[in-house]
Amino acid sequence: MSRFTDQFGAFFWNVFNRPQLKDWLDILIVAFLIYQLFMLTRETRASQVLKGFGVLIVASWLSRFLGLVALNWLLLGIVNNGSLVLLILFQPELRRALERIGRGARVDRFLDSQDESTRIITEVTQSLMSLSRRRIGALMVFEQKTGLKDYIDTGTTIDSLISGPLIINIFEPNTPLHDGAVIIRGDRILAAACVLGLSEQSNLSRDLGTRHRAGLGVTETTDAIVLIVSEETGIISMAQGGKLTRHLDADGISRVLSGLYKQEKMGLKQAFAYAYDKYQAWRSRKDEQ
Repeated sequence: MSRFTDQFGAFFWNVFNRPQLKDWLDILIVAFLIYQLFMLTRETRASQVLKGFGVLIVASWLSRFLGLVALNWLLLGIVNNGSLVLLILFQPELRRALERIGRGARVDRFLDSQDESTRIITEVTQSLMSLSRRRIGALMVFEQKTGLKDYIDTGTTIDSLISGPLIINIFEPNTPLHDGAVIIRGDRILAAACVLGLSEQSNLSRDLGTRHRAGLGVTETTDAIVLIVSEETGIISMAQGGKLTRHLDADGISRVLSGLYKQEKMGLKQAFAYAYDKYQAWRSRKDEQ
């Protein structure tokens, strides 16, 4: 750990005293990887432990800087042994994180497929319009950057490709999964009959029932987008950022879903290639000078 600390300190000394473009590129890549690590663990119980472990590392650096030998020895002992303990203790979470990396690659390919995006938009729109005409209540949550694992664990795992008939069948009255929310990530329905917390807004209309309050509640604490079909009126609504937009028609639903599934996104490989091209262009200009 002491050697690692020395190398880490030398790295930052070189960066801030002899900065080059490759140094800043190196920092950006490391920062991106650390950010992705936090994103992968934020949905698990490992997130809090990881934060605590980070605090111990910072405290060990500070104790060494301040010359607190005994405290530094104690903290280094905990950190050195704690790394192995974390690997053993959170083996399931690490395995799920690696699986998510694999799923993330599939989602990127999916988003690049305009045909598949169009199919999903059509399937979801038609199923919601069918449920609206029959006045069958529905609650669909589309996961964004904030993970919804806490809500997914309250329901029944499905993990199936999005399908209009499947959505209609889930919300069919008097079926085991009709009461609760469906949670969607990318092109897959992850779970059904999920329990959501209710909104605490006091100024909501009395016409809004539990389904609308639950849809609003999840958008108040996450960046999810929720589509709701009223069982009483058949009105289709969208909840986002704690706000409710009502009376959506087929075109309105399509616009909402197009914003989700037809965004242009740059993958990690493309980002590295772009950064490398910029670096090579900078080196060429520098050599010419």
